[in-house]
Amino acid sequence: MIRVRGMHKSYRTGKLVTPVLHGVDLEIEDGEMVSIVGPSGSGKSTLLHAIGGLDRDYEGTIEVDGRDLHAMNDVELSAYRNRHVGFVFQTFNLLQHQTCAENVALPSLFARGKQVMSHGQALERAREVLARVDLSDKVDAAPTTLSGGQRQRVAIARALFNEPQLMLCDEPTGNLDSAMGAAIMDLFCRLNREDGITVVIVTHDPRIASATHRRVRVQDGRVLEDEGDDDLAATPRAEAAGEAKAEASADGGDERAEGTAEADDEERRAEG
Repeated sequence: MIRVRGMHKSYRTGKLVTPVLHGVDLEIEDGEMVSIVGPSGSGKSTLLHAIGGLDRDYEGTIEVDGRDLHAMNDVELSAYRNRHVGFVFQTFNLLQHQTCAENVALPSLFARGKQVMSHGQALERAREVLARVDLSDKVDAAPTTLSGGQRQRVAIARALFNEPQLMLCDEPTGNLDSAMGAAIMDLFCRLNREDGITVVIVTHDPRIASATHRRVRVQDGRVLEDEGDDDLAATPRAEAAGEAKAEASADGGDERAEGTAEADDEERRAEG
């Protein structure tokens, strides 16, 4: 599914050049669920964005499902992002003046050719994917009326709108309490298991990382296979997510609570 070879990435500010990734090699198989972990500023999000076609200013090659992203022109790259990749971000990125269904249907605005659908068809598809994430009763609700966990599920529904082969998630639980983070992770596990979607998650949370098939560590600008701690590596994905949910419930976790995600902000500043 994903093949990265010899990837180098630097950020430039005037004459200052800040290297971030150095000769990265990485392979992720079709249907895998992989977490990317590492210190803040190590380049985790940079790598994820390049795989998603959001950043093409790098050296080396990235192939996704046989497509060389560097060889694509802007139109082809836009079609790749819209049709084949679902993005989920920490900050939800929902339009507050639109309903949940209208937010989920946004990818239809960028459809071309046979993928073009009417407004009514787009809203019907939005209702289908909202039902898939257990939000059938929030179709006409405004995002401002939802809890953090519900808003993230709307964002996941939007990512599912075009039935992507690949889902890229950048700290998707960073703005949620532990209970809601575990619930969102349960949803990712279900989508991976039932739909065969390849899921790649950047996370600082070791419990979230332990719930994936494999962990990859980014350190000093290079990608290393993370052997992990024995107690985490031995924890099955569903069990790990369930334990996090139970622990948060025992502590009185509130679905509406949202973290400040200071670590994520530090990483983004470090990465430019």
